[in-house]
Amino acid sequence: MKKILSILLITFLLSSCVGHDKVILKESIGKINKVMVVAKVSDWTGDVGKEVRNSFGELMVGLPQPEPILDVSQVAPNGFSSMMKASRNILIITESTNEGFTVKNNIYAQPQTIVYVQAKDDEGIIKLLQKHKKQIRSIFLEADIKFTQGIFEKDKQDNSNYKTLQNLGISLTIPKKFNTVDDTGEFLWLRNHLTSGIAKTGSNNILVYSIPLGDESKVADNIVAVRDSIGEKYIPGTDAETQHMITEEAYTPFTFDATIDGKKAYETRGKWEVKNDFMAGPFLNYSVIDKKNNRLIVFEGFTYAPSVNKRAFLFELEAIAKSMKIQ
Repeated sequence: MKKILSILLITFLLSSCVGHDKVILKESIGKINKVMVVAKVSDWTGDVGKEVRNSFGELMVGLPQPEPILDVSQVAPNGFSSMMKASRNILIITESTNEGFTVKNNIYAQPQTIVYVQAKDDEGIIKLLQKHKKQIRSIFLEADIKFTQGIFEKDKQDNSNYKTLQNLGISLTIPKKFNTVDDTGEFLWLRNHLTSGIAKTGSNNILVYSIPLGDESKVADNIVAVRDSIGEKYIPGTDAETQHMITEEAYTPFTFDATIDGKKAYETRGKWEVKNDFMAGPFLNYSVIDKKNNRLIVFEGFTYAPSVNKRAFLFELEAIAKSMKIQ
């Protein structure tokens, strides 16, 4: 009897531990801005695959060369192996009587984002993709922003080193690879020289400054004029007397509503050039409305990397901008 009681006690103790052990997930893999699509070959080569490529393959605005918002690759369900399951961004398309799309995180690896799209037939799947394509894209892009910020967090600079950030009362997660070009206390310019990898020459740049708020209804309309005045004052070309950065006159920038640190902001993407010179490239501008302090805080990133794709460089700048915290 005592032996039976001992066995029951041990069994109870062991069972009570179940559920308290944490499952350790392996580290996810995959490039930034890339999604693995799990779908049947017949779907991928048919209308469903066409809709996925159209939805994710829309070109990003403001870039000199055509580049899609997201890259996609496909694997069949029977080829969705343990290695494939470690991918960071996954879209799973299946046929089911339960129509809809759901999002799950950290199922096979971490960090990981999986979006499930299911409907009873191809027509239903296509309708779902068309209806929710912007939302699904945003889910993957926001996950990549957080992932990138996590990398930068491990190797970030001390914000107290910058007079401008201290005077403005803001913080940013800035990687140590950025060096100071100018820090006046009112205007900050940081630069990362692109001297390795596919970009043999060029740079990624960060600008931070503020201006009085003025008429809030005219903020979006004045973004180009503001950045051109800053370019003339702070960003000269080779000949400082005749050359400075301006918004490219032949290309109209795109402006969207945005939110930075819980505050209303405008995101502007376009192309810059140096007046009377041949230098040019893309820029990303966030104008953040700080009503409490009656000002606009402006973060701008711009890239100079001739003859190479620039989406990845702009995405780094976007991740840094979205790390902004305002006191």
